[in-house]
Amino acid sequence: MTSENGNRMESHQHGAYSGEPQGVTNSPVYENYVSQDEFEISNANEIEEMGDALEAPVSPYACAYCNLDSSRCVVKCNICNKWFCNSKNGTSTSHIINHFVLSHHNSVSLHPDSDLGDTVLECYNCGCKNVFVLGFVSAKSEAVVVILCRLPCAQTKTVSWDTDQWQSLIENRQFLSWVAEEPSDEELLRARMISPSQISKLEAKWRSNKDATINDVDAPDEKEDVPHVLMRYADAYQYQRSFAPLVKIEADYDKQLKESQALEHISVSWTLALNNRHLASFALSTFESNGLKVAVGDEMILRYSGVQHPEWEGRGYIVRLPNSFQDQLTLELKPNKNAPPTNLNTGFTAEFVWKGTSYDRMQEAMKKFAVVKKSVSGFLYYKILGHDVPDLEFDVNLPKQFSIPHFTQLNVSQANAIRHVLQRPLSLIQGPPGTGKTVTSATIVYHLSKLHKERILVCAPSNVAVDHLAAKLRDLGLKVVRLTAKSREDVESSVSNLGLHNLVSRSAKGELKKLLKLKEDVGELSSIDTKKFVKQVRKSELEILKKADVVCCTCVGAGDKRLEAKFRTILIDESTQASEPECLIPIVKGAKQVVLVGDHQQLGPVILDRKAADAGLKQSLFERLISLGHVPIRLEVQYRMNPHLSEFPSNMFYEGSLQNGVTIEQRTVANSTFPWPIHDLPMMFWSNYGREEISGNGTSYLNRIEAMNCERVITKLFKDGVKPDQIGVITPYEGQRAYIVQYMQMSGSMEKDLYMNVEVASVDAFQGREKDYIILSCVRANEQQAIGFLSDPRRLNVALTRSKYGLVILGNPRSLSRNSLWSHLLVYFREKGCLVEGALDNLQLCTVQLTRSSNARNVQKNNLDKMDFNNSSDFGKLNIGDFDTQSLMSYGGVEGFDMGGNNQLNTFLNSFPSLGQPVRSQNGIDTNVFDENLRFDSSLARGLQNYDGAASKYEDAMDDKGEGKTIDAMRSLHF
Repeated sequence: MTSENGNRMESHQHGAYSGEPQGVTNSPVYENYVSQDEFEISNANEIEEMGDALEAPVSPYACAYCNLDSSRCVVKCNICNKWFCNSKNGTSTSHIINHFVLSHHNSVSLHPDSDLGDTVLECYNCGCKNVFVLGFVSAKSEAVVVILCRLPCAQTKTVSWDTDQWQSLIENRQFLSWVAEEPSDEELLRARMISPSQISKLEAKWRSNKDATINDVDAPDEKEDVPHVLMRYADAYQYQRSFAPLVKIEADYDKQLKESQALEHISVSWTLALNNRHLASFALSTFESNGLKVAVGDEMILRYSGVQHPEWEGRGYIVRLPNSFQDQLTLELKPNKNAPPTNLNTGFTAEFVWKGTSYDRMQEAMKKFAVVKKSVSGFLYYKILGHDVPDLEFDVNLPKQFSIPHFTQLNVSQANAIRHVLQRPLSLIQGPPGTGKTVTSATIVYHLSKLHKERILVCAPSNVAVDHLAAKLRDLGLKVVRLTAKSREDVESSVSNLGLHNLVSRSAKGELKKLLKLKEDVGELSSIDTKKFVKQVRKSELEILKKADVVCCTCVGAGDKRLEAKFRTILIDESTQASEPECLIPIVKGAKQVVLVGDHQQLGPVILDRKAADAGLKQSLFERLISLGHVPIRLEVQYRMNPHLSEFPSNMFYEGSLQNGVTIEQRTVANSTFPWPIHDLPMMFWSNYGREEISGNGTSYLNRIEAMNCERVITKLFKDGVKPDQIGVITPYEGQRAYIVQYMQMSGSMEKDLYMNVEVASVDAFQGREKDYIILSCVRANEQQAIGFLSDPRRLNVALTRSKYGLVILGNPRSLSRNSLWSHLLVYFREKGCLVEGALDNLQLCTVQLTRSSNARNVQKNNLDKMDFNNSSDFGKLNIGDFDTQSLMSYGGVEGFDMGGNNQLNTFLNSFPSLGQPVRSQNGIDTNVFDENLRFDSSLARGLQNYDGAASKYEDAMDDKGEGKTIDAMRSLHF
């Protein structure tokens, strides 16, 4: 601890305090204080005194939010020098913590008149001042306590301090009372009321005007009018008017977020890339990151403003991000006439350059959809708008065999999906976890390519998904071109050899070859040579793209000017992870046949702005089409999980329709010594009762007990012969991810390299991937029973379905059982004998009582897009249209294909009777008459009839959408 003049205190006063802190374990939390109207004042003198106090000049120590100025209750932010109180004032977070979270500040000084004086809270060992990582421990032999940071100091075993008893200075999003007290009822009454929205606006004002006050922000009840998307649209202009404002809101939010993420005081290490460009790498703290939201290919500005070298500035693109295995962010600098100061390592700052390319392309796609007649076929135009148009079936010669020689053999559901797609202009394929979605997509593209002899555009929202599918298509012998953004051309991937830029280099001849060699040798070309070079490259790119069978790129990449040509057929993989305007970018390139592949029961689009998300931008085109009655084709055989692991997800999320393409024996490790509670059931929910804590960036959570037990599980797996790359750790929170990585490095009992090679990542990072063993750390454990991200059923579905051989869940059953979905999961594990507690080597059945909140309802899995996943009370909310949607979402077959699955469901329900009512209810099954042979009504999934050659006539008529043709006119056509 230091005093305000910066002098370091002696002995135990440096971060240490004599005596036991009062109110640490039972600090009062005042949430429902008396309002001014309810507060009874017995005489006029008190009223007059109160009025005088409210009009008195504001104290220099007053809370910048509410003006409360009690020396017991306020602390100073050392970054902006503003004072804030420790009162929650009717909200879930105290004012000082709220400020820290919104401003990214984290250092605090106490009031001069407080019991501890005007001191800065900091770590006794290392001087760290980040209050989110500070806690206290007691001395073993003296009546003093010392402040230590969570990592690494609190993990260092010493003879002086009882580090096992470390406790965070922040609990329930509020400082402990011995740091700053809560105000009394009377003090709260005198404080100014301020709403969360006012706080957010005030913090935003401070970024440009540090002297702004509450008077400079809008009234608390003022709301911006944000249009909500519709289910159906009269025309493309109404469609554009609905989505365009939401895309702009999201773009503005993304811009503000990116530009606020500046990095200061970074240490840079320099290397030279193979292309002779400078690489600047700098460390981001693995366990205390700043919550950066960046991607490979993002542009950054690196600056030096120290005294050892003239000021310097350079721009470059991110080519490597921190991950579980290293904490370096690497920037490849663009050529610059001013050479970087590579002899220096300190004194640098970095900031991110925001580019709105993706949002501009979404807006352009919507405009094109509205004004360009041939942007899509008439049929697709009206389908996207949500109009009720007759179904259409192409008259095509289907291949005799859908499976491709020397490639993965297809199962019945995959073959039926391919048959359906080849005959229809619009198809939705639902691929539950492990069902061979990529194999099916690749086979579809192969047959479409052979059928139409035209180029096919294959897209996905992420580069990883595009690369994966491109590799499969390459293996099928198709001519594949991978189009990447210019900023990603130097990023290595599994399909780099398919990159358009690499194909141009390899095929270069004549003048282009000379110019490429000159550029490589010199680094830069003259203006005249640059013009020649650009012209020659463009000519070569067009030739390569023209000869391709398949062009692969991201959805946003489809808006690249290099793809000016039209594409008749579009396949979008992982389409449920793309927003609707994002999906539209490839579709408006002249599509007549569109295939959307995804799974609306897994993660959806990532929308940063809450207003835009709530207004409907978080709903994918895939989901809206299902809601409009378009029946998806479901792949039904999973090849990933041990059948015991697939049972719960199948019945909870897919109506019991998932069949197992692998046996229990194929997914069982012989002679395993891992202490599974039931020997032949490789799964368990291990009850952990550690408390959640706020992470170092103030915006995430961690749970130290779960992290410690995670390391124990991993160590036990190592001793059982499992390799690091077979293990994955999933957690919804970045704070926990970072803490687990650091904890294993510091405290793992085996070689550090083993732990370093275990992947620890978010649920989002693991979607579409698998590991032999998955450990899920739930993190959340609090008195309010809030579980945040965990309340999202789609996240749970993804987390539960990544493992092949074994699944371990670490969590607090008391907190989780308040949520309806988690309550079902816990009941399932308990009835299986796999809900346990105690030491890992001596696990016992968990006896904790599982409770359900009064507002918990049966999970309506097919209405996930209607739920507020941050509020468990929203589960089960339905509107009038949801029931038809549920029946459509619950099936994925085509004519002649009996889905089955309900016998599996019956077996499940008979084995676990306590789940019978919820599962039957959510599947629309009459619980009084439960038919063992219940099947989906095949009429709802009946295949479309052949139009006997009239398909082209219908297509031509529908193409006249811009010439006064109406839906009624379309219906009047005779076939």
